[in-house]
Amino acid sequence: MATFDDPFNSKYRLRSRGCSCGAHGSQTEHDEALSSDAQSRRVVEGAVMRALFPQDATRRAFLKAVGAPTALAAISQFFPLATATEAFAQAGKPEKTDLKVGFIPITCATPIIMGAPMGFYAKQGLNVEVVKTAGWAVIRDKTLNKEYDAAHMLSPMPLAISLGLGANPQPYTLSAMENVNGQAITLAMKHKDRRNPKDWKGFKLAVPFDYSMHNYLLRYYLAEAGLDPDTDVQIRAVPPPEMVANLRADNIDGFLAPDPVNQRAVFDGVGFIHMLSKEMWDGHPCCAFAASREFMTSMPNTYAALMRAIMEATAYARKAENRKQIAEAIAPANYLNQPVTVVEQVLTGTYADGLGNIRRAADRIDFDPFPWESFAVWILTQMKRWGQLKGDVDYQAVAKQVFLATDAAKLMREAGLEPPAATTKSFSVMGKVFDPSKPDDYIRSFAIKRT
Repeated sequence: MATFDDPFNSKYRLRSRGCSCGAHGSQTEHDEALSSDAQSRRVVEGAVMRALFPQDATRRAFLKAVGAPTALAAISQFFPLATATEAFAQAGKPEKTDLKVGFIPITCATPIIMGAPMGFYAKQGLNVEVVKTAGWAVIRDKTLNKEYDAAHMLSPMPLAISLGLGANPQPYTLSAMENVNGQAITLAMKHKDRRNPKDWKGFKLAVPFDYSMHNYLLRYYLAEAGLDPDTDVQIRAVPPPEMVANLRADNIDGFLAPDPVNQRAVFDGVGFIHMLSKEMWDGHPCCAFAASREFMTSMPNTYAALMRAIMEATAYARKAENRKQIAEAIAPANYLNQPVTVVEQVLTGTYADGLGNIRRAADRIDFDPFPWESFAVWILTQMKRWGQLKGDVDYQAVAKQVFLATDAAKLMREAGLEPPAATTKSFSVMGKVFDPSKPDDYIRSFAIKRT
């Protein structure tokens, strides 16, 4: 007897012996084959259209005038789309299908994690084991030692690795941003009446890693309040899975951490959310999908398949209506190991703040894969500001080499996402405008710095 399930909140899919066409072992295999064929066909069609009409405006005008089906039918008369699609599928066969991708159990890694239980890797012909890892130094070392093929990393880490900060230099790439926003400052309940950071002198605060947006944002926040992060407080690196226990044990007064750590502190009654990181910089980057340049160049088809899976998972995660389903998929012990309600509160943005309030911030966390080069430049300024990076820096060159904006834009289009036309932009952090073309002026503008 056939049964039904609904893994993607779409139409029900039949699970039975055999399939509707008789060529596959099951209806699931049939659906996956059709999906893979359709993906290849869309990639080839898109490539042909972009080759014939390089200018976006011209291409859109043509498609609007005649309609996509008519346009493709006309083109197929003089360009063999079916043959090209078959050739593309053969040429794109992954060189390696069994892969290990390391991750830290936080919601920033949502697209990477969900790719396994929700079938995004399998759709690309990959057998990916997503490996829960204890901390960022372990992620870095296992990736550099090639125990992991690719990894979930903090967005500053590929820059640090490429520059030889904290490890021997290796050319590393940030292929796609995993999330924007998604962090918070959480304090112990005993500090609920000490909300002004000017009163935090002597606090012991935790961040996940030295080369992290958490470290740079916390330092920025404290310095704006007039506190020197290196002398007025203690900032410790604590792996995210250990943060709540350290807060409960009174080893730290608070942390700027990725979720669901903040929400778990509220859930356990040991802390309250002082502020979301989006209140400092709305749309800031956090975590990323990263791989060595050697992996990219030695296994280009495998890399491309991985990136297609990541992009499609990210596109799915961006939609608010999918967030509860995703929370159920990634909450189990082998992934986040959190109660579903904790993960839901983070992903949906309706959450308890630990002070008796229910708050709503639909963009508490969001998923945008585009690796803006200006994000990299900002991170490099903070590395310089706090003494991690010495000497002269060619900010734009490093940003372009590590943050692969052009490659990401191409893959975003294939996944149905619209990438921005530019690779850099200005933005504001705590009301201060950052111009990526003037990084040294930006550093000099701060009263508190190490340089």
